Amino acid sequence: MKPIKIAVLMDDIKDIKPYKDSSLAMMLEASRRHWDIYTFDSNDLFAQSDQVLVTCAKTQVFDNAEHWYEKAPELTMNLADFDVILMRKDPPFDMNYIYATYFLEQAENKGVLVVNKPQSLRDANEKLFALNFPNCLASTLVSSNQDQLHQFINEQGVGVVKPLDGMGGKDIFKLARGDSNINEVLECLTKQGTTPIMAQEFLPEIAQGDKRILLINGNPIDYALARMPAKGSFKGNLAAGATGVGQPLLDRDRYLCEQIAPTLKAKGLMFVGLDVIGDYITEINVTSPTCIRELDEQFGLNIAGTLFDEIEQALN
Repeated sequence: MKPIKIAVLMDDIKDIKPYKDSSLAMMLEASRRHWDIYTFDSNDLFAQSDQVLVTCAKTQVFDNAEHWYEKAPELTMNLADFDVILMRKDPPFDMNYIYATYFLEQAENKGVLVVNKPQSLRDANEKLFALNFPNCLASTLVSSNQDQLHQFINEQGVGVVKPLDGMGGKDIFKLARGDSNINEVLECLTKQGTTPIMAQEFLPEIAQGDKRILLINGNPIDYALARMPAKGSFKGNLAAGATGVGQPLLDRDRYLCEQIAPTLKAKGLMFVGLDVIGDYITEINVTSPTCIRELDEQFGLNIAGTLFDEIEQALN
């Protein structure tokens, strides 16, 4: 029986932080299952005549913080020759990201399993997708109109504003009624009123952490990673200095997961990271959710193993 061929579209593996990288966790699981692993980036994709091709490298991975990969020489392969492709490219969600999903969709049309589904990656903006579940959202405004945003902050007293295409806590601002920098921040984020941004009520429960809940085919892992803001910060992002503390899911967390699970399954969003502060969803991350390694380490889990069980089932 031929080994399963899996390709991972990701940023350069040499630049990852192996001790915390979820894509590496997935590749380590593929290695344990004796799958053939290939890696490439979005600019390695190209179409010629009726074929979508990729310049990629067969890659070995190791659970070693000093030596976590070895790459064979690059070769050109047909995307349709893979059994599975993991789309693990980090945001920004720009046009190059979207172009990559069109390439991946061609492979999907030839029978390749793409995780997550390319069309749904385009449809499910990580900020706006949550609007489909208004009963799970705190007060929210999405607008490019600075007067509307200003009024929202005045009404809330304190609000958080952020771009629709960011990650890692970048360009997120906490603004209070009467702050002197409101106009400046809104002008910058909306690009002088031409680009919509998201404003949400400030949730003081952020002090207990911004919880990342991982869902696999709509089913939540039993533990969340509560990302505690660094001292003096309100940002629950590990990239912004937050500390990850694992904790069991609460009943409210499970309720929120139940609300979104049918939509995730219907859209082929097999691996999703739900961000929850207090009682509310703040984002639904579908592009390259993280926190596998932190939860695995704290609770003795194998989240990638659970994911790959689902992938194997989908392949059969």
